[in-house]
Amino acid sequence: QVQLVESGGGLVQAGDSLRLSCAASGRTFSSYNMGWFRQAPGKEREFVAVIKGRGATTYYADSVKGRFTISRDNAKNTVYLQMSSPKPEDTAVYYCAAATYFRTVAGSYDYWGQGTQVTVSS
Repeated sequence: QVQLVESGGGLVQAGDSLRLSCAASGRTFSSYNMGWFRQAPGKEREFVAVIKGRGATTYYADSVKGRFTISRDNAKNTVYLQMSSPKPEDTAVYYCAAATYFRTVAGSYDYWGQGTQVTVSS
């Protein structure tokens, strides 16, 4: 069982930076691939980024590639999403999730956080 708690969301102006954090419980954090997803009002939940358990491999959605960076600190049981140059279209509730396999599909993830709201103003 893994419990995930996101933090760091809020209101940010376009072009500024914001870092989201996701703290995980449990002693097997490094065995999980960790992903970030987001859901805007009236839209489906969409994949943002994923990182392998040891942190050596990452993968991003085209919409955030080059602007967002996913990283993790296994000693702190925490995964991060650094949002640089955010745009108004990045406004959404952001969720972190844990998966056994390295996937971009939400249905492949076993555990989810409660989400944190990010609002980007123009």
